[in-house]
Amino acid sequence: MSRTYVAAFRRIVCCIVVVTSCTGSASDKQSAKVDREQARTMLRLVAADVEKHYYDPKLHGVNWEERLRQAKENIEKADSLSSAISEVAALLDSLNDSHTYFVPPPRPYTRDLGLDLTIIGSRCYVVRVSPESDAEKKGVKPGDEISAINEFPVTRQTLWRMRYIFNQLQPLPGLRLTILGGAGQQRQVDVMAKADFSTRVKYPLRFGVNQRVRDLESQRALMRARCYETGSELLVVKFPEFIFAPHEVDSIIDRMQKHRGVVLDLRGNPGGMEDTLDRLLAGVFENDLKVYDRKSRAGTKEIFVKGRHRSAFTGRLVVLIDSESASASELFARVVQIQKRGFIVGDRSAGMVMESIGYPHEVGLDSDVYYGSFITHADLIMSDGKSLEHVGVEPDITLLPTGQDIANKLDPVMAKAAALVGGKLTPEEAGAAFPPVEGSTK
Repeated sequence: MSRTYVAAFRRIVCCIVVVTSCTGSASDKQSAKVDREQARTMLRLVAADVEKHYYDPKLHGVNWEERLRQAKENIEKADSLSSAISEVAALLDSLNDSHTYFVPPPRPYTRDLGLDLTIIGSRCYVVRVSPESDAEKKGVKPGDEISAINEFPVTRQTLWRMRYIFNQLQPLPGLRLTILGGAGQQRQVDVMAKADFSTRVKYPLRFGVNQRVRDLESQRALMRARCYETGSELLVVKFPEFIFAPHEVDSIIDRMQKHRGVVLDLRGNPGGMEDTLDRLLAGVFENDLKVYDRKSRAGTKEIFVKGRHRSAFTGRLVVLIDSESASASELFARVVQIQKRGFIVGDRSAGMVMESIGYPHEVGLDSDVYYGSFITHADLIMSDGKSLEHVGVEPDITLLPTGQDIANKLDPVMAKAAALVGGKLTPEEAGAAFPPVEGSTK
């Protein structure tokens, strides 16, 4: 196994340190010993999780003992808890597995930059900017192309690691964006984040469980499926994720049956529950079919889905995917593609397709603060004998929006999909089909 991935991980972390140029106080240095002890405990327990539960007992040939030894040495040199626990994350990153990663203890605060980035093809674009955010005030706009964050180049391979580092491992008060302009010109903008209490602090301060229930209900409302239809000709269903109750999926399938053509928009969908995937697949196939082989330490098991027969949707079908479509959404798209059930349109998907289980640990005795890991317990091999991990789904029709499309709120991808199923939708209409929901980044 190459050292490329863990090296890239450490370079991004180093880049944070260089750009922020923070110097610890005397009290910070005095607490470094305690921080290192906590990090050593985290490293020991998380490494044990991997050794006990990872689906491949050979760990892909990674020299695990050497990586573990190096992580221990680096923790001893760390001058902060953030730097120390980054070594735990880097150890898991060495497996180069999308579903195996370290979950650090929650911070007492969260930071929101007020913008969203995504990869389109091989380029990174701003797709959302929050009103009144520092990003908006400094002229950052949807459609801007970003070549670097904190002076580290942005690619398909690095963006998700940057999100993980900046959002969970080492949240920063701001980031430096390098924005490309015309004729190869570029400018740098330092965007400051909005800070808020994390759930760890917020719930005790704001009526505890009642506030938590309200937050969960609000988040659930944001993640509901949304529909756009034009008579019996066309139905577009946008799935932000694959976490739905059985009756919700059945209701969507029943609605699909009333239309001649259906577009399922899985762009930005990170995946979700196996039950939702199976039920939605069953709804678009009349007959039973094999979905994949689940390969784990216990052996290989064939996974099938029972079709809904006469109650399945049998009309024209298009599935939209992009670089943010991951896990269960990739599985759905690939099954449709292999079975030639419909067209896959858009951008190559994320290539993050495994199954994992979370293993939590407490920071200390009688503590309500947790950390832990997600460990891959199975690889999924499609019916064509191939894995989607690091590969993704190549669309039947590759169609990429431009920065100008994003800036003008146009969606030529959905417009093309509508035409493929016999519907009529202009890029302008498609771009307005699913207006942003307050509080949502989808």
